[in-house]
Amino acid sequence: MSQLSISIEQRNKTVRDLLNGTFTSFKNVIPIQHETKKPQLLGKSLHLQYGVLIGITGDIKGNIILSSNPGVFGSIGEVMFGMSLEGDMLASFSGELGNMIAGSLSTIIVENGLKTDITSPTIMEGNTTLSGYDKAIQLTIVLEEIGEMDIYLLID
Repeated sequence: MSQLSISIEQRNKTVRDLLNGTFTSFKNVIPIQHETKKPQLLGKSLHLQYGVLIGITGDIKGNIILSSNPGVFGSIGEVMFGMSLEGDMLASFSGELGNMIAGSLSTIIVENGLKTDITSPTIMEGNTTLSGYDKAIQLTIVLEEIGEMDIYLLID
């Protein structure tokens, strides 16, 4: 079935499956109490300072991005591994965290009949602007005593 013949209902279901899978994946990977704000639809460009981008290929094409300040990534790493992370270790952990969440998402959504694969993580540092996607959804997760992390689902 080509992308053009997918109905709006099917596309909406796919987006819902992606969102629900992302919530579940985050909860399974990160052992920190958190709450999730209502998802937001974004405009045609996205601006961030620090994050990790993982490409999604297969039945759905796009990217998943975890974005926050480096301190939030470092605090998550400290909770998960019992040691503070900075510099190259922080960048490496940030990429691995993106891998774990995107990999878990791929595993979860296959149950809905969506086969996907993920690319290697790309770390983004500094003033970054992304554009060129069809739809972007922002999930903000508030991590207890740590801060906020945004997860962006960019669908081509």
